[in-house]
Amino acid sequence: MVQVLSSRVLLRPADPERSRAFYGEALGLAIYREFGTGPERGTVYFLGGGFLEVSGRATQAPTPTLQLWLQVADAARAHEELVGRGVTVLRPPVREPWGLIEMWIADPDGHKVVIVEVPADHPLRYRP
Repeated sequence: MVQVLSSRVLLRPADPERSRAFYGEALGLAIYREFGTGPERGTVYFLGGGFLEVSGRATQAPTPTLQLWLQVADAARAHEELVGRGVTVLRPPVREPWGLIEMWIADPDGHKVVIVEVPADHPLRYRP
C-alpha cells in the first residue's frame, strides 16, 4: 500500500502572476512555501487539509474536469468579501437539496471553485 504523507493539487495557469494574485490576494490563501525565480516560479498555498501549488505555465486550455472544493465557515460572508475583491461569482450561495450551502466562483483561467458551508445541523457535522 502507498503511504501518503502529504498531498497537493498542481495547477499550471496560463498567466502565473494573475493566478497568484487570485489565489493569494483575492481568495486570501496563506502561502506554505515558494520556490524558483521569475514569473513561472512556484507558490504553494495552504488549502485546508492539503495544498495548492501554482507553478509553471499552461500550454493547453484548462480542463473542465478540474474543480476545487473549499469549505468555509460562512458562505454569505465569503460571498460579500469575494465580490468586494472583484472575484467572478458564477452563482451566489444557495442551500442545495443535499443541505450544503454552495457558491461557485471561477479562477482567472476559468477553473471552477465551489465555496461550501456545512450548516451546523448537516449530517457531515451532526450525528444523532
